Parts: sequence; structure tokens; C-alpha cells
Amino acid sequence: MSGGTGVGADRGFGGDHRSRATGWRAGALLPVLIYSAMVMSVLSTLGSPMIPTIAREQGVSLEAAQWVLTITLLVGAVTTPITGRLADGPWRKQTILGSLGLVFVGSVLAAAAPSFGVLMVGRAFQGLGLGLVPLAISVARDGLSPDKARGGIAILSVSTAIGTGLGYPITGIIAQNLDYRAAFWFAAIISVIAFALIALVVPSTRHRPSQPLDVVGAVLLSIALAALLLGISQGRTYGWASPAILGLFAVALVAGVVWGMQALRTAYPLVNLRLMANRSVLAADIVALMMGVSLYAMSSLVNRYVQAPREAGYGFHAGLIATGLMLAPLSIGSLLSTRTSTWLTGKFGARWVLPIGSLIVALDMIFVGVSRSARWEVVLAMAVLGLGISTTFAAMPLLIIRAVPPSETGSATSMNTVLRTIGGAVGSAASIALLSAFTPAGSHLPSDTGYSVTFIAGAVICLGAAVVSLVMLPGGRDGEGATGAMPVVTAHGNTVAAVIPGHGREGAPAMPAASTTTATVTSPVVSGLSPLAPDAASSLFSGKESLS
Repeated sequence: MSGGTGVGADRGFGGDHRSRATGWRAGALLPVLIYSAMVMSVLSTLGSPMIPTIAREQGVSLEAAQWVLTITLLVGAVTTPITGRLADGPWRKQTILGSLGLVFVGSVLAAAAPSFGVLMVGRAFQGLGLGLVPLAISVARDGLSPDKARGGIAILSVSTAIGTGLGYPITGIIAQNLDYRAAFWFAAIISVIAFALIALVVPSTRHRPSQPLDVVGAVLLSIALAALLLGISQGRTYGWASPAILGLFAVALVAGVVWGMQALRTAYPLVNLRLMANRSVLAADIVALMMGVSLYAMSSLVNRYVQAPREAGYGFHAGLIATGLMLAPLSIGSLLSTRTSTWLTGKFGARWVLPIGSLIVALDMIFVGVSRSARWEVVLAMAVLGLGISTTFAAMPLLIIRAVPPSETGSATSMNTVLRTIGGAVGSAASIALLSAFTPAGSHLPSDTGYSVTFIAGAVICLGAAVVSLVMLPGGRDGEGATGAMPVVTAHGNTVAAVIPGHGREGAPAMPAASTTTATVTSPVVSGLSPLAPDAASSLFSGKESLS
């Protein structure tokens, strides 16, 4: 079966017909979701160029001003799994509107902040918007027809990179010509527009059954994520071997282990870890972590490199606007990736999209690691980065959606987003650490060799991501095993039935139920799952996954 067409391509989409948009809303839904997702991506770029201005106008040190970035990252990572789980129930639209409303409030607070403390509160509220992309994906899965959902989800998946590429020149212009408050007023305007559009267009899910929120799991996972990201972000400031940083990592480890044990025992976990053990989901999550490292490492490296002063002996001594324009091709490459990933899926099968995208980024980082003396080389590298990274980002939610029931879409894709965030924090910290190792004594500027080594290190991580995806993703053009068997979970949640295509599955000739050919085996991956409705259970592994 073709990887890009036919029933198999749409398997797992349009799972909740009662949440389908109708009338004029059906045509408006995808553009509204894309706009809202890109708004959040643009907002994520607001802080970095304005750190010196914020420090000066608020009368704080540069180290303190960095917290306007850290607090947004922390709140986003901690709340994304919670909003993802809430969006899987009857309160999806309300969750999205609540997040956007708080983003608007946070933007106004940050713009009008009379003190640094109020600015920090505003930036914390803005962090709630970082989890909106997986929520938009869950809306698209149910709200769009199956033939539109696949392409729509691919675009939503790369909106992060598209918005980031657009955000660089926008924030550069604002930071260079206006004060930082103007940037936050701009954020308030675009977020309130998103709020109004979502309120008008997104269908309700009030008909869905409500499940209790796993409060204990939410607290444990929040502690683990907060401690981990604090340790990563503050490691260079306090020293990686300092008691404070080691203590944070210890807290993250203990809280993470306890959370994992708790999640495996509760009936309605915040994140269903057994679903994450599915090979397609696990591969997407691991690659998300690794590609997050490479994306943020390369973005921060190029940002520093093009702004390097003349005394460095390299770089282009660019201002904020010129830097933003040189990074903007990331958006162009990301837009192209939506067609590229579709072509790759149709040509080679879904299994090859992740490794090919990872390989593109690896080759790009090798290129910029050895050749970056001309501006066009950096511009080309950013465009290719957008193409490669977004090819992988477009494939991840599609793999996840095929492997989880509609009731788990928000939670599963939110966790994938959190892993990208963790990867980004690791990538930023690791790139700075490597550059510091190549900074001569008495100088604050790293050597040009340091950049080369760091770019090549990022390429190695991308090659590792390609290997991981090849090894972990099931074989076959569309991620199915050699026999073409597509596992499903029985209503009891304890066994897997390998249904052979053409014998009573979707899109196959209609046959009596008794003629379905199955091979039932005990599966440790799905045994002990929390109770699922029969229709959700039958589609749990609706993606084509091997039994091996």
C-alpha cells in the first residue's frame, strides 16, 4: 500500500466525527489553527534580542534579565502535558481559550510592567501558550476530514519553525527601533486575534466523556521537568558540578522515577507511558529530543556567529535586523518541507521520512561547520535547516496519531513537544559549553574552530537520530511489518490482534466478522492499559506497527 495515499495514509484521522467542523467553519478551521500556532512560535522569539534592553530599563543585571526566557520555558514545559490531557476530554476548546486568554493577559502585564517582578509574571503567563501546537493538532485530527487532516497536521507540526523564522526579523526590527514594551503590545494584539478566531471556529468537544485529571502525576511530572530544565539552564551560571545544580538533577531523577511508577499504576494517568512504549511513538519521541538539540544549537550558534564583532576575526558583525533577515530563510525551508515530506512518504514510505529529514540536517550542519565565510552560505544553511528539521517535525505527529486513539492525541503529542523543549534546552546549553571550551584565556570570544567543532557535534546527533528512527520504526513502506500485519488492541486491553490487510479492515472488501484473520499474542506493551471504550481500543494501534 502506498505510503502517501489510500486508506492507510488516512488511518487514525477523523477519529471523532462529532467534533468535525461543518459549514463555513470547515474551511476556516485549518487557517485559524495555523495562525494560532504561528502566533505562539513568534512569541517564543520575543525575549532573546531584548535581554540587554530589559536589563537596562528595569535596572537588573543581564543574568537576572535572562530569567524572562527561563520562566517562559519552564511554565511552557510544565503546563504542556496538563493542557494536552485536558484537551483530550470535553474541555478542549475551553483549554485553548484559557491558554490564549492568559497569554494575552501576560503580554499586557509584560508591556505595562512597572517592575521586573510584574514583567516576570507576564512572561510566565506567556509560557502557557507554548503548548498550543499539540492542542491544535488534536483539533485538526477530529475537526478536519481525513483527506485534509494529514496535510493540515503536517503544516501545524512545522509551524514552530515557520513562526520562529518569521519571529527573528520581527523582533529584530522591534528591538532595534522601539523599546521592549512595543514587542509585548504586539504580542497582545496578535494573541487576542487568535483568541477571537478560536472562539468562532473551533468545534466543541463537550460530548466527550470526562476523566479525572491525574493531579498527583501532574505535580510529580512538573517537579521533574522544572528541576531538569532549571539545572540545564542555570548549569553554566552556577557550575555544572555545583551542589545546587547536582541537587536539581537529583530531584529531577527521583521525581521522574516516582512519576513513572505512579503513571503505570493509576487508572487515568496524565501521560499513558504504555502508549509511549509503542515503537512508532517511542521513535518519534526520541528523535524529537535529539532534533530539538540540533535545532536550538544551530539557531543559537548562527545567531552568535553572524553578530560576532570585527575583533573576533570571523562572522559578519550584523545588527539585529540583518541577523533576523539572515535567519528568516528557516521559514522558507519549513514551508517547502510540507511538500517534501508528502513526496517522501509517497515515494519511500512513512518509515523513511524521519531518517531522511535527520540526514538533511546532519549534512547541513557539516556544510556550515566547514564553510560559512559568505553570507549566502549562512542563508542557504538556514533554509536547508528549515527543510530538514521540519520534514522530521511533520512526520512525528503523523506517526503518533496512527498509533494512539483519539482520546490520547493531545497528551501524546504534548509529550512529544515537551521532549523537543528539553532537547532545545540541552542544545542551547551544550553549544555554549562547547564554545566556552574553545574560548582563549582572557577573551570573551570563542575561536572560529569552536564553532566548527560545535556544528559537527550537532551533525553527529542528527546522524544518531537517523539511526534511531531506522532501527525503531517498524519495517515496510508505511511502517508495517513484513507481513503487513496491523496490530489492534482488543476491548480487554490485554492482547494484540494482528489483522492482515484485505481481511476485514478499513478499506478492505466487506467480509463477515468471522472471516477476519488474526494472530492473538500477549503484549507487555498494552497489558494493563487504563480502561478504553471499545471504539478507542479497536483503533489504539491504528497505525501499521509490527508485532516484533
